[in-house]
Amino acid sequence: MEPKKNPKADLTRNSGLYFAIGLALISFLTWRAIEWKKYDKVEAFNYTLDVDDQLEEEVPLTEQIKTPPPPPPPAAPEVIEVVEDEEEVEETVIESTETSQEEEIVEVEEIEEVEEPVDVDVPFTVIEDKPMFEECKGVPKAQQFACFKENLDKHVRKTFKYPEMAQEMGIQGRVYVNFRINKDGTITILNTRAPDKSLDEEARRIINKLPKLIPGKQRGRPTPVTFAYPIVFKLN
Repeated sequence: MEPKKNPKADLTRNSGLYFAIGLALISFLTWRAIEWKKYDKVEAFNYTLDVDDQLEEEVPLTEQIKTPPPPPPPAAPEVIEVVEDEEEVEETVIESTETSQEEEIVEVEEIEEVEEPVDVDVPFTVIEDKPMFEECKGVPKAQQFACFKENLDKHVRKTFKYPEMAQEMGIQGRVYVNFRINKDGTITILNTRAPDKSLDEEARRIINKLPKLIPGKQRGRPTPVTFAYPIVFKLN
C-alpha cells in the first residue's frame, strides 16, 4: 500500500538545519549588541597664532642714565707740630754685652737634683730588718722570722671563726692570702686564692684584724714588705 502523503511535503525534514541557522543568527546579533559603543562628538579646534604681527610691534628701548658718583668728602687737614731746636732729646745708651780680659768670670756651681728613691715591695724573706710584732721587739735577726710567724699563728687562732654556711655545706680547704706590711706598719691585702667565697671573706677578715706592726727596713729606711700566708679551714 503506498503512502498517501508525499515525502517532499514533510516539514520536519530540515528542522535541524533551520535551528542551527537561527541560533547562529541570534548569537551574532547578541554579540554585536554587546560590542556596540557610542562616543561623544569631539569638536575640532582650528586656532592659529600670527607671530609675525606680534613681532612687528615696536618695543621701546630704555637707556640707563649714568649718574656720576658723589665726590669724596674732603680730607681733614694734617696737624703739623712745631718742635723747637732748644728741646733736649734724651739718648738711650746701649751697653755692650761683650766681656773684656780684665773682667773676672765667676763659675756657677750646678745643683744636682737628688731623686727620692721609689718604694718597691720587698719579699719578707730578703728584707734586712723584718717586720715585727710588738712582742718581738729586741729579738735577734736570726729569730725574727720565727717570732713573727709564731705571733701571726697565735693571732689567726684567736680570731678564727668558721663560716656557718661553709660548715653546713661541708666546705673546707686552704686559703692563700698575700698581703703587704706598709711603711707605717698597717696591712694591705693584695690578693687571695680560696676554694669558696665564704672562706675567702673569713680569711680577709682575719688578716685585716692584725694589729699595727713595726715596719721592715732596708738599709735603715722603712720599706713595704710582702708576705704570703695560708689559712687552713678543716672540719673535724
